[in-house]
Amino acid sequence: MGIITRSAANNITTGGVILPAGINDASVASINALAQVSAGDGITLISSQTASSSASISFTGIDSTYRTYLFKFINIHPQTDDKDFGFNMSTDGGSNYNVVKTSASFLARHDESGSTSALEYYGNTHSAQSTSYEVIAKASGADSDQAISGTLMLFQPSSTTFVKHYILSLNHIIHADSSYAHYTGGYGNTTSAINAVDFKFINGGNIDAGTIHMYGIA
Repeated sequence: MGIITRSAANNITTGGVILPAGINDASVASINALAQVSAGDGITLISSQTASSSASISFTGIDSTYRTYLFKFINIHPQTDDKDFGFNMSTDGGSNYNVVKTSASFLARHDESGSTSALEYYGNTHSAQSTSYEVIAKASGADSDQAISGTLMLFQPSSTTFVKHYILSLNHIIHADSSYAHYTGGYGNTTSAINAVDFKFINGGNIDAGTIHMYGIA
């Protein structure tokens, strides 16, 4: 048994805890390899896109490298008022964005005057076996204080066994100056691998500005 190994063994309690005396400059400096050490779960920035009067923002290259993909959209807003921001998924690398989806939504809302507030199921943004774009934020405003910020999490998109669950969580300010905290859970009803996601204002108009990041989570 080497000197370092004996030293470490002499400083381990019966419960398996290494005592402070068992770790010093000499022992750490002598380590030249770590076996069976897992990197663990981590989050990696894959791609970022910033809109500038853009018709849409698309992310391709989604594959089995990561089990979960996280999209963060920051200060997205349209060129004109009262536009619905949405997303869809593709199984053919972005040639078609038409995955069948079912989802449920609810929101909390409150206007700037403090006169109107509610917590409610939001039937205007859910899907029922629809291939249309899922509404992320409805009736968005074009002013600088009416942007959309939030997240979309897409789980195990490369699976060819299971459907593709997703969760949307965001806040946006509608064109009438009410804050909407909006939550959606749903699934893409396909066992084909999802390999692309597209974001756009689905009732016309470009994305005036804003950034979307795509992260992979191990």
